[in-house]
Amino acid sequence: DEQLDLDDGRWEDIHVVTGALKLFLRELPEPLVPFSHFDKFIAAIKIQDPAMRGRCIRDLVLSLPPAHHDTMKVLFRHLCRVIEHREENRMSVQSVAIVFGPTLLRPASEESNMAMHMVFQNQVVEHILNHYGYIF
Repeated sequence: DEQLDLDDGRWEDIHVVTGALKLFLRELPEPLVPFSHFDKFIAAIKIQDPAMRGRCIRDLVLSLPPAHHDTMKVLFRHLCRVIEHREENRMSVQSVAIVFGPTLLRPASEESNMAMHMVFQNQVVEHILNHYGYIF
């Protein structure tokens, strides 16, 4: 309900805006990739055959509920634009995946293999960024 003036000086620091976006996404009752899809995406990113992995991830994205799919499409389009300016902002595909992977894709319960999951979470986000045109 709060009205924000984005011309206010406190929003000039891009880290504040990015932090706010990550906080918003992290505090959603369910992540952008629903809990029901977490294990499916992790299994898909582990597929050795690149073509099969690509089809599987695309099909999983297409199977998301419409609100999740549409939000993901807009968010990832924006992140792709951020990556296009990596020379100025130093945000490569890998950097964006590291920053957003654990926020967008997380298990329903934190478990002992969290570090291993984080690697795969980042790889899923990186894959979607690298293949945005094919997936969406």
